[in-house]
Amino acid sequence: MGPDGIPIEVWRCLGDIAIVWLTKLFNTIFRANRMPDEWRRSTLVPIFKNKGDVQSCTNYRGIKLMSHTMKLWERVIEHRLRKMTSVTQNQFGFMPGRSTMEAIFLLRQLMERFREQKKDLHMVFIDLEKAYDKTLEAKGFRLSRSKTEYMKCDFSAMGYEDGDVSLDGQVVPKKDTFRYLGSMLQKEGDIDEDVSHRIKAGWLKWRQAAGVLCDHRVPRKLKGKFYRTAIRPAMLYGAECWPTKRRHVQQLSVAEMRMLRWICGHTRRDRVRNDDIRERVGVAPIEEKLMQHRLRWFGHIQRRPEEAPVHIGIIRRPENVKRGRGRPTLTWTEAVKRDLKEWNIDKELAADRKGWKCAIHVPEP
Repeated sequence: MGPDGIPIEVWRCLGDIAIVWLTKLFNTIFRANRMPDEWRRSTLVPIFKNKGDVQSCTNYRGIKLMSHTMKLWERVIEHRLRKMTSVTQNQFGFMPGRSTMEAIFLLRQLMERFREQKKDLHMVFIDLEKAYDKTLEAKGFRLSRSKTEYMKCDFSAMGYEDGDVSLDGQVVPKKDTFRYLGSMLQKEGDIDEDVSHRIKAGWLKWRQAAGVLCDHRVPRKLKGKFYRTAIRPAMLYGAECWPTKRRHVQQLSVAEMRMLRWICGHTRRDRVRNDDIRERVGVAPIEEKLMQHRLRWFGHIQRRPEEAPVHIGIIRRPENVKRGRGRPTLTWTEAVKRDLKEWNIDKELAADRKGWKCAIHVPEP
């Protein structure tokens, strides 16, 4: 709620009365070319990023609590501006139909293709200083040098001598792993670090609500609903792009069952079956939910237009590429084929959004 103390629920409850009143107010603002001074006030709340030194101001994200009425006015302006401006398709996030998950997917696909072709991949991750708080300066956005990092994926195994990447004479730090939009990337192109990171994120959410989840007075079904709403999404963030192996699924399943047994007040010594535990809290196996996430993302990609970034030629496998000796590394496309075969679903159904949603639906017990 902003400084004016008017929550958004007020305008929702007023219905048509609010529409008429707000329309008159917004028209008056447009004619006068001046908005109320009260809308310029805001309450700044610092939110810790859960990384780095808690005493460093750079590790906090400032959140402004502004007037909800002003936000409605901004929404009207934004709607009109979107009709007049064009944004490059390389912009992910804050754009309808283009989530940050597409950027994560593209990068993982790029790493898969370079690994298949046994070519080294060099990536420099650049961060902008408060990109959405500053306008373009004379030389463009200002780079955050402290957050700019470099990662080399040695897929060729040729043993070339490593070089340095410099920016205005300053060497860019070289990393073996990088956190990109919340997803952990490894120079080997695997997902082991990301799976472990997601499990830790799930346990972090668990600890924050342990007082409620371990309270015997709270109904188990309600605890299960909280788990499905807050904890499981944290564990499966980015899972749409994972080519999971058996050990990855096992790690997620073990972590989930530990949480669910804790909710029910049981341990493995009580010899209660996993299916019984899931039935009591109303939670489907995380393995099935993982497959659902991956197939849902596959359907989203299939329905995207051909000019969308997810369909650009760089992520398509060339016809003349020969794989090396030994068992080939599991790719995302092969993981999707495995899921479709296991669930006996025709990939052509993905064109029908409602039909696809019903086909991949995993009901909770």
